[in-house]
Amino acid sequence: MLEFTRQVIESRLGLKSSPKVVINDPIMKEKRGVFVTLKKDENLRGCIGFIEGVKSLREVLEEMAEAAAFEDSRFPPLTASELSKIKIEISVLSPLRKIDDPYKIRLGIDGVIVSDGYRKGVFLPQVATETGWNLAEFMNALCTEKAGLPKNAWKSQDVQIMIFQSESFFEE
Repeated sequence: MLEFTRQVIESRLGLKSSPKVVINDPIMKEKRGVFVTLKKDENLRGCIGFIEGVKSLREVLEEMAEAAAFEDSRFPPLTASELSKIKIEISVLSPLRKIDDPYKIRLGIDGVIVSDGYRKGVFLPQVATETGWNLAEFMNALCTEKAGLPKNAWKSQDVQIMIFQSESFFEE
């Protein structure tokens, strides 16, 4: 998966023709959510994903690789000169599960989605580990930084909370 993702980006940059990696793993045909994260010198350089599986993992992986590299509005499009410094991380998501008690969220294991009407935010499981946040800090940041909700909105009965787990693959 990692080699395929890198080849998608290289192809878009004009460095290679279309991806040649053949992935025979049956998971590539499954409809799964996936996030592609790009890091440069350990810092975020792009991260885009689909939360739910609406297409095959192969299709979504290709789309999200391009989106993370060239369409993440927080960063300028990736350049060929940066590519050698980029490390790729892929997070393949489990199906979503609604929970009623946010205190049952397992930091570092569960990814979380909060939503209230049209406002929605998502944190992958590794966000809690990378930041060292406790549950309240994690959920408050998810609400304010990602969903545009008030800090303690996650405690409201009006806010829907979904969890998922992810299997991560990353370049060393």
